[in-house]
Amino acid sequence: NVIVQGAYTAQRALEAGVLDELQIHQIPVLFGGGRRQFEVLRSRVELEIVRVIDTPEATHIRYRVRR
Repeated sequence: NVIVQGAYTAQRALEAGVLDELQIHQIPVLFGGGRRQFEVLRSRVELEIVRVIDTPEATHIRYRVRR
């Protein structure tokens, strides 16, 4: 197992077809700026929800990349 962190690295791994799963931690705060996480993907990537853990502090969503 290899863990990839960061939006840029995850985008490159998705484009290369070497990423099997993706986990996103969403917190209930809007910063109003920053970089969009998957803005530069060149093609559509379909995901399947594997697991959702909802807490007051964050929602943790794990996806499987559909091929």
